Amino acid sequence: MSQRPSVTQVKSYLLELQNQICQALESQETTARFKFDSWQREEGGGGQSRVLSQGDVFESAGVNFSHVMGEEMPASATAHRPELAGRSFEAMGVSLVIHPKNPNVPTSHANVRFFIAEKDGEDPVWWFGGGFDLTPYYPVEEDVKYWHQTAYDLCMPFGEEVYPKYKKWCDEYFYLKHRDETRGVGGLFFDDLNEWGFDKSFEFMRAVGNGFVPAYLPIVEKRKSTPTNDHQRQFQLYRRGRYVEFNLVFDRGTLFGLQTGGRTESILMSMPPLVRWQYNYTPEQDSVEYKLYDRYLKPQDWLGLNN
Repeated sequence: MSQRPSVTQVKSYLLELQNQICQALESQETTARFKFDSWQREEGGGGQSRVLSQGDVFESAGVNFSHVMGEEMPASATAHRPELAGRSFEAMGVSLVIHPKNPNVPTSHANVRFFIAEKDGEDPVWWFGGGFDLTPYYPVEEDVKYWHQTAYDLCMPFGEEVYPKYKKWCDEYFYLKHRDETRGVGGLFFDDLNEWGFDKSFEFMRAVGNGFVPAYLPIVEKRKSTPTNDHQRQFQLYRRGRYVEFNLVFDRGTLFGLQTGGRTESILMSMPPLVRWQYNYTPEQDSVEYKLYDRYLKPQDWLGLNN
């Protein structure tokens, strides 16, 4: 049998990452701080949720760590890997969603995770997954290019094909089929990563986790003081509804958490604090809001790699 991957090593990194991201986000605030909330899961495992609310910069920010285990994989995890049915499992990860106050600062999401499924007498099946993506309301092209350049740079040590592959996967995953639009301007998304072996796969997961703050914080710092008005706020609240739609209809992590009996409050902390729905909304032709739909909510080559 092959050697079991080091679950302890991965867990230690994830807890450290949660700390680092929370400290980085708090550095943007004058007084708001993360509240800690530990929880236990009856079937095994638990986690720690950290939530910052009503800051000067972040209306809400949640950075969760979870480590859950069970005797049988849930349906969301075996749907695309039926050979895992009947195995015990451990799943751990850090997941975060940030909803800024100023509509000129993009919403962002990141996640890194590790799964291992085991059965007596058989080799363990394991993989890493994760990524990060950006959802602007009033996008600035240089910010979008900077975001993708940071993603590209962290992928390059692992091979030239890595960024295009995981960028495309992100565009395809964070796609609202019923709206025929991407959730935002993308980033990276990877799953089922094990073909590089444990050490290199773990190294890539760490590169993605460590890459989030350098990708996102400079954009926050540039845009957090941009003057704004109620019209922009109303558009931001309307667009936040897309986040709710995606997370409840398509997101595998949300489904996995709910199906494994995870803590509902922690799973749904990704939801924006305020949202507005409007029937049959269409932005005015040639407005700034129209540009979001026309230019940004479509998969594209932001770095000109194919020119």
